[in-house]
Amino acid sequence: MSTIKIGGIPVGNEHPCFIIAEIGINHNGDIELARKLIELAEAAGCQAVKFQKRTVEVVYTAEELAKPRESPFGDTNGKLKYGLEFGKKEYAEIDRCCKEHEILWLASCWDEGSVDFIEQFDVPAYKIASASLTDDGLLKHTKARAKNRPLLLSTGMSTLAQIDHAVEVLGKDNLVLLHTVSTYPATMDELNIKTVATLRQRYVLPVGYSGHESGIVSTAAAVALGACVVERHITMDRAMWGSDQAASLGPSGLMKVVQYIRDVERSMGDGVKRVIDREVPNMKKLRRK
Repeated sequence: MSTIKIGGIPVGNEHPCFIIAEIGINHNGDIELARKLIELAEAAGCQAVKFQKRTVEVVYTAEELAKPRESPFGDTNGKLKYGLEFGKKEYAEIDRCCKEHEILWLASCWDEGSVDFIEQFDVPAYKIASASLTDDGLLKHTKARAKNRPLLLSTGMSTLAQIDHAVEVLGKDNLVLLHTVSTYPATMDELNIKTVATLRQRYVLPVGYSGHESGIVSTAAAVALGACVVERHITMDRAMWGSDQAASLGPSGLMKVVQYIRDVERSMGDGVKRVIDREVPNMKKLRRK
C-alpha cells in the first residue's frame, strides 16, 4: 500500500497513525470555542483538526429549513443550520490559529460551492463525508479542486458496491478510505472494526477509521487492525448543547485515545518471534530443563 502525505506528514502503514480531531459543528457557531478545541487537539498530540462546511440553501430543501426546531439560534431548522455555519472571517481565524499552534486543518465539504470556498485557504487535504459518497458530481468536483492533494472518504451508510463506484470515480491516487458507522453515538456492537482489514484487502489502499462511539478501546483496536488514519469528534464537554456532543470525546478522552494509539503502535513490533535480551535472565532462572 502506498504512502501519501498530508501537509508533508507521511501517512500509511509504515508510519505513525495520523490523528484527526473532528471539531465539525461542535463549535456551536462560536469562534472562541473553536479556538479552544484547536488548542485541545494540539495539546493532545493530534496532527489535524477538521470542520464541516455547507452552503445551507443548497444542501437542504426549503421545506427542511422551514421545519420547527428549537435551538439557541431560533425556532426553525433553518435558523439552526445558518447559525452553525462559519463564514470567511471565522475560517480566516481558524487558519491563523492552526498555523500558530502548528496543527493542520481541513474540512468536509457537502456541496461544490463549499469546496470552492475552502479552497481559498489551500488546505492540505479534503474529506468527503459518508453522506456524500454517492454524490458523483461532488466527488468529481472535489477531486478536480484537490488536484494532487489527498482525499479522505468516509464509508458509513454505504455498501461495498457503492464504495466500489466511489473509488472508481475518484481513482486510487492519493485516496484514503475511512471505515465508518453513521450512528451517533454508535454502540460497540455496531462498530464492526474488522471492516478495516476488509477494506485494506479489497482496495489495497490506506485505510483509516472514523469513529462516533463514546468509548476509546475500539479506536485502538482499529489501529491494531491496520488503520493508519483515525478521526474522532471532540468537545470541551459531552453534556454541552449540540447534536454531535454525545458522540464526541471530551478532553480526557481525547488525551487517552491518542495515548492508546501510540501504545498500540509501540507494542505491535515486527511479527518476528525472538527471545529478547530482557527475557534471558528469566529463562535461566525459571526453566528446569
